[in-house]
Amino acid sequence: MSCFTTPKRNRRQPSLTPMIDVVFLLLVFFMLASRFGAGVVIPVPLSTGGVSLSPSLPRLVDILPSGYRFNGIPCEDGTLIEWLSAQNAAPEATVVLRADPMADVQRLVDTATLLRQAGFTALAVAE
Repeated sequence: MSCFTTPKRNRRQPSLTPMIDVVFLLLVFFMLASRFGAGVVIPVPLSTGGVSLSPSLPRLVDILPSGYRFNGIPCEDGTLIEWLSAQNAAPEATVVLRADPMADVQRLVDTATLLRQAGFTALAVAE
């Protein structure tokens, strides 16, 4: 043996505290950045059969980026309910909603909400 022996050092264990802090910060960030609930849910009943419309009274509403087309005739935002009422459409009559590809989904939801508030309960969404 030599007289110049070095004492054996104990290895120090790394501290896990900084890693745990980072994990908790990420957890808090993702909890605050995510959405926990749906804002508004509109029930859309699905049927197994086709939509039955009376041949004499079609009720097709095309939803455009600005305005509507009711049975192919352009109409303004405020007159859609009046046009449906003028056609003697009963509230239980089926109204088919078809959104233009350039129209927002929110516009479709707003139109469905407007028709439901006016008393029209049978709504169908077509592509």
